Amino acid sequence: MILAGDVGGTKCNLAFYSFTNGIPEVCFEKSYPSEDFSGLEAVSAAFLSDSRDLFSSTGPSIEAACFGIAGPVVNQKVSTTNLPWEISASSLSEALEIGRVFLLNDLEATGYGVLSLGDEQFLTLNPGKTDPGGQAALIAAGTGLGEGFFVSFSGRTLPFPSEGGHSSFSPCSSLEVSLLEYLEKKYGHVSSERVLSGPGLLNIYNFLRDTKRAEEPPVFADDLAKAVDPSAYISSRAMENSPEIAVKALDIFTAVYGSAAANLALKVKATAGVYVGGGIAPKIIPFMKKGLFMESFLAKGRMRGLLEDMPVKVVLEPKAALLGAACYGTRACKENRVAGNLESDQSTE
Repeated sequence: MILAGDVGGTKCNLAFYSFTNGIPEVCFEKSYPSEDFSGLEAVSAAFLSDSRDLFSSTGPSIEAACFGIAGPVVNQKVSTTNLPWEISASSLSEALEIGRVFLLNDLEATGYGVLSLGDEQFLTLNPGKTDPGGQAALIAAGTGLGEGFFVSFSGRTLPFPSEGGHSSFSPCSSLEVSLLEYLEKKYGHVSSERVLSGPGLLNIYNFLRDTKRAEEPPVFADDLAKAVDPSAYISSRAMENSPEIAVKALDIFTAVYGSAAANLALKVKATAGVYVGGGIAPKIIPFMKKGLFMESFLAKGRMRGLLEDMPVKVVLEPKAALLGAACYGTRACKENRVAGNLESDQSTE
């Protein structure tokens, strides 16, 4: 039994996974609003309490816990980017009384999830020509912007994290230059995440409104002010093709997304493919398919031919990071057992 978690700025998804012949099965799963808790220990404790009735009085036999976390994990510690949390694997292990606790960057966890998905769980934007031995790229916009990559060697493909989402936003048009100047006044340094995220879509919308590049209908303004999630409301109305300001905001978002995906693809030479994950892309499929994403993706001058050959796919599975955390947890346990057996064998010789 593996306790898996996907820890984001908006919500924490936790689940118990069991594995039979390598096939994962969800035994219990629940989502919690991140802002309602003081830290991951508190969320995990609530989850263990909520799941208690499903197991014997002693609770489930948890072999390990693994959490994919939005933030830079260093030495199994992380200060979350969009939450005021300090997380430590050793502290979690002690608090939860679980011997093995692993922390991964959420994009690394998503990567392990992507490796376990079937073809039907992807939407192809560009078929390209897959190079099985090459690197691959992973970009994911949600509450924040995550970036990662895959490397293949010795017959294995492994995901690696990065904090590329916090690199500087690179405008590709006069309109985007104006957007950068607008955001500089608000934030100083403007990272890609300030544009490519849920809050980023709202930033784009406010830019169009405040600079009079699009008209904000009064009724829409009132509805937007009442929305629990303004960015989700903007995108949902854009999908209905009204009002024009919402459509323009999502068009800009999609174009910038394509350009950022290409920047990452070029940096890692992603001849094995480019994966677009996160919570936003699957919800705006018509915009991802209508051309702006791939037009921006390919608009890299002399590298256009290289990019044309790269497969580009949207990850449709919304819980890829949660699944990936579980897969990593069971894999780490197996490798630990093998290493332990080897050490035991060597000690007796």
